[in-house]
Amino acid sequence: MAFAILLAAFAIHGVKRLNTRNNELIAAQAEIHRLAVAGERARTARDLHDILGHSLTVIAVKAELAGRLLEVDPRRAAVEIADLERLSREALADVRTTVGAYREVNLDTELASARTALCAAGIAAELPPTVGELPPERSELFGWAVREAVTNVVRHSGASRCVIGADRNWVEVTDDGAGPSAGAAPPTDVGHGLRGLRERADQLGARLTVGRAGPGGGFRLRVSL
Repeated sequence: MAFAILLAAFAIHGVKRLNTRNNELIAAQAEIHRLAVAGERARTARDLHDILGHSLTVIAVKAELAGRLLEVDPRRAAVEIADLERLSREALADVRTTVGAYREVNLDTELASARTALCAAGIAAELPPTVGELPPERSELFGWAVREAVTNVVRHSGASRCVIGADRNWVEVTDDGAGPSAGAAPPTDVGHGLRGLRERADQLGARLTVGRAGPGGGFRLRVSL
């Protein structure tokens, strides 16, 4: 009788522990699902911000340029307006592909886009002729870095010249604009764009550096591995 009671007690204890473990497993799976959804939402928001921020900046600059050219050079204004239509369609396509998780960014396409954006803004651009073949994840990271930096140059810097340098292990964008004030803290976490770029860099173990380009001012953004 004592042995039967002891065996029944162990069985009841085992069933109770099993039920507790099952409940803990269900709670853990629910938390993992919640974190996965939150991470995907953050990724989508970050991609949309980076894509639309750049595209809409270029569209705004070209619209302003077309408005100034309407009376002095209608033919050039028509070219700019045609570019506006093309850029708008591309921005719409980018949003659709991003929402569908098929958005592809790479360094080569972003360098070409940067040249167009800087030219439209009247900023002299110095870009590398070629970088060579890069691993896809590295090319994507460097492409996002160029996109974010050039968007900020066009939108905020007041620069007249922008230099983009790149190699297999780093990419750097500098301008001769106002830049951050001397002694100011590095603006690494200011704005959604830089925060998103830092997250991308951290995922690949890369280092993001931002700050003044030199004693004379300007701004530098560098991503290196």
